[in-house]
Amino acid sequence: MKPEIAPSLKHVLAKIGRPSYAPFVPDVFQLQALSAIGQNDCLVIAPTGSGKTWIAREAILSIMNKGGRAWYASPLKALSNSKWVEFGLHFDPENVGIITGDTRENTEAPIIVGTTEILRNQLYDAMHQGLDLNCDLVILDEAHFLGDADRGVVWEEIMIYLPVRVNLLLLSATIGNGDEIAAWLTSIRKKTCTVVREEKRPVPLYPMFLHPSGCLHPFLDGKKAGSAVCEFLKKDKFRHRGSHRPPDYAGIIRVLERFNLLPAIFFLKSRAECDTALSCRTGLPPLKDNDAFADDLYDLLERFPSLGSHRQIKALRNAGLAAHHGGQLPAWKLLVEEMMNRGHLRVIFATTTIAAGVNFPARTIVLFNSDQFNGHDFAALSATEFQQMTGRAGRRGQDNIGFMLAVQGRFMDLGHIKEMLSAAPEDIMSQLKNDFAMVLNLMLSQTPADVKKIFEKSLAAWQQNKIDKKSMPAADMLWKDFSLHLKFLHGEGFVDAAGRLTEDGRWAARLRLDYPLLVAECLREDAFPVDNEKLLAAIVAVFAYDRDDEIHLANAELPHKLMAALRKMLVAVRPMSRRLQSAGFKSPQLYPSAGVAMYYWARGRSWDDVIKTTDAGEGGDTS
Repeated sequence: MKPEIAPSLKHVLAKIGRPSYAPFVPDVFQLQALSAIGQNDCLVIAPTGSGKTWIAREAILSIMNKGGRAWYASPLKALSNSKWVEFGLHFDPENVGIITGDTRENTEAPIIVGTTEILRNQLYDAMHQGLDLNCDLVILDEAHFLGDADRGVVWEEIMIYLPVRVNLLLLSATIGNGDEIAAWLTSIRKKTCTVVREEKRPVPLYPMFLHPSGCLHPFLDGKKAGSAVCEFLKKDKFRHRGSHRPPDYAGIIRVLERFNLLPAIFFLKSRAECDTALSCRTGLPPLKDNDAFADDLYDLLERFPSLGSHRQIKALRNAGLAAHHGGQLPAWKLLVEEMMNRGHLRVIFATTTIAAGVNFPARTIVLFNSDQFNGHDFAALSATEFQQMTGRAGRRGQDNIGFMLAVQGRFMDLGHIKEMLSAAPEDIMSQLKNDFAMVLNLMLSQTPADVKKIFEKSLAAWQQNKIDKKSMPAADMLWKDFSLHLKFLHGEGFVDAAGRLTEDGRWAARLRLDYPLLVAECLREDAFPVDNEKLLAAIVAVFAYDRDDEIHLANAELPHKLMAALRKMLVAVRPMSRRLQSAGFKSPQLYPSAGVAMYYWARGRSWDDVIKTTDAGEGGDTS
């Protein structure tokens, strides 16, 4: 690639720079939100980087000054880690604790940061014990996750179960039907939910297109596609003509560096692509000597010594490149986040894990695909997803202007990107549904009649009553499905004839897993190797593994004890799995190889050796 720009871009790129210093003055919408949350509930819809976190911090401070406690919930572990560090600097570390699936520290602090599922579980515990949640303010960041097909149920449960005395602050950049969500909350919580909106981006976004030659062009000409984009749009087969070879990442970085468009986030399709992209460092000049870079990296490696031999440390140290995705260890992700936040990295290759909320400073975001994996298959980017990604471009207080760069390729539909540039975020629809973990936990503290009333209060019922009053009410459909789950639990001995949990049902509810019945069956059948902690860790790992594919094992010679323990577990759960399927319920695919990987590590193999032997990702899920 030969770095060039279209002449019409010269005046745009001339705007690149740092805004002159000005003392912070809250925007009108921030003051409105702060006033609202001091009295009742509040939903804030404002662009990424516009200052929603300032509202949260000030609301927390107000609660702390009164001796109260606050809970800050986010959908991602990466975002929770980021806020934990940020709030620790702002409020002092002793006042801030964190609870995620990876980290649990200072849990009695007046400010708790954690994942949304943890908060939901604490609400389950409070209802079961007949206690009030020890909290005075709940903040749900990235509140548009209420509409997420897989996890939206957690957000809706929190909004339904949360005690009315606890004010609720919802933060999002992308909710199309905010007034409807607020009206529903007002109806079930019997207190006003104020909607505060801000439309203006704090840093203007300028969309660009990269020609394969290396020339940057405006993506738009007014509201129409620019001439370079039109050239590709006219070629009906352009989407299928892209090379199967990976993009020239090094060439793209050189173009961006030439025109002062770094740092950048490159959004890629998969974890594997992010890791593979790091090989482009061989085509880049090394970073210039930088004392601040070296000092900050030294401090972070002192905090996490094992990362000094991380297989991606050379790309970070020598070329200022890093990959960031859910398949990495939390410590590595935290190191990458800190180095990016301190301005030391050229590019992060990332999945959409960091599109939601993590405050990475990036001048430019680069899109190679117009679709995204939604957990089941690849689908065209929604307006909400697109705005979450482009919201990373431009740093308030550091950039006068931010950029989106579209790169033509096999999976890039430039026409779709053009539509998304002016599209409004989609309306959120309820995703409330039953599963056995939810049913068991509700039955700890509620009667079936109480559960039916919960369904009547749901967003699903509210929305369906407004849209289609002729079909079966959503609350009745949820209740019918709940009853089917309850019937199965009764047949398995977890619920008695009166609809109350048995002793087995009560401890099964506390498992807090996606598929608690299979683990419960192992406990009933004594299928866990209780006399060998290494084998026990291996068996539990099979249930904790969250991917939809088998781990490749380089060595087929497996210890007899391990194979026997895995067979015993699989035999124990097979009848339960078949009964679930016969009753119309989903039963998970179990991958014994996950247990093998855990067994290697528990037996003392080095972490790097386990990763190499199993070809497994370091981390867990995308959260």
